[in-house]
Amino acid sequence: MVALQIISKVLATKDFSFIDENFLTEDYFGEYAEEFRFIKEHYEEYGNVPDEMTFLSQFPDVDLVEVTETDKYLLDTIREENLYYKAVPIIQQSASLLKTDANAAAEYLMHEIKKLQPDYRLGGIDIIQEGDIRQQEWIQRKNNPAEYFFTTGFPELDDMIHGLKRGEELMVILARTNHGKSWVLEKITTHIWQIGYNVGYISPEMGASSIGYRFDTLYKNFSNSALSWGKDDVDENKYNEHIKELKEHDNRFIVSTPSDFANKMTISKLKQFILQYKLDVLAIDGVGYLSDERAERGDSTANKLKHIGEDLMSLSVELNVPILVVVQANRSGITEADDETPDIGSVRDGDGLSFNATLLLALKLKDRVMTMEVKKARNIELGKKIRYQLDINVGDFKYLPTADITNNIRTTERANKIEKKEDVF
Repeated sequence: MVALQIISKVLATKDFSFIDENFLTEDYFGEYAEEFRFIKEHYEEYGNVPDEMTFLSQFPDVDLVEVTETDKYLLDTIREENLYYKAVPIIQQSASLLKTDANAAAEYLMHEIKKLQPDYRLGGIDIIQEGDIRQQEWIQRKNNPAEYFFTTGFPELDDMIHGLKRGEELMVILARTNHGKSWVLEKITTHIWQIGYNVGYISPEMGASSIGYRFDTLYKNFSNSALSWGKDDVDENKYNEHIKELKEHDNRFIVSTPSDFANKMTISKLKQFILQYKLDVLAIDGVGYLSDERAERGDSTANKLKHIGEDLMSLSVELNVPILVVVQANRSGITEADDETPDIGSVRDGDGLSFNATLLLALKLKDRVMTMEVKKARNIELGKKIRYQLDINVGDFKYLPTADITNNIRTTERANKIEKKEDVF
């Protein structure tokens, strides 16, 4: 069955790398060896996986299946099956010889046992002899930085982290409840959409309209409370023109909820989500809603989050897509100091998640001043804090350049009005 699953998955994703990179041959595919040969030969001759129509015209009796298992499961299973089928005749023959000649049985077994060594060919790059590869990568990054990094919409943050790396990037946004982490996540993704890329946004707690209203607020500064509550504080003509203008863009901002994943959000389904919508970045507003496909009975929450962190990072590397997740901090490591952000150890049950994160951004909001601090990143000096004065109702993050900040900036009549109507974080 796993052979059919792999064939179905390769045809559905049109990605031959799973077979190519894991050195799978027709010996692994048993009764589906002919189907495997057809796909392999088509790929070698034409440079792409045949589409399902082409495949089914050759094999009309094959019933392709929907595959939600992880690549790791499929690979482990087909290798185990292949090893089993190679081992059975050897064990049977040695058992038969053992009945009459133990020495002959032992000699036969020792001779044949080498055939059971799994063929796990591992790749690698000699960074000494192939240094010109990274030299060219450096030149390309220097000359075309936009091809390697996304800006975040926070220029001061970009100055620190150089933006989000495309692929090999798992960003964790950490804060207590109602400290603005979802707004920061959507501001970053709105900016990435605005500069021309496809965004996927998983929203476990809010529907597409609520996320859409926040998008309108962050993109064009429409009053979020007016949009959310159906008030007349928004100019109807301007909002109408805004909606028309959005339709002129080709890139998409796809919002999905757990119901779109049959209430079970797994890494395999996230991969399909990215491929289906050709996403350039994926945001998940609550990592606790993901299901661990590798979980075993009795696994702790911490162990499940460790698996999820590993699998999200692997997914980012595989598809060359940065993944951003929001995580709630527990009370450990948090003080009441105005700008004291959560410690990296305050990720709830998430030591393994923080370990796999390439970038961890901690937030603290007090009296409309948000403090950001990068707690984990590659190749930067940690400890610097960035502060913004927030007017969430119109999506405004005003950079505060000095450490001497007045915490209570609410002198206008409008600010007092926002305080009563402010949208939730």
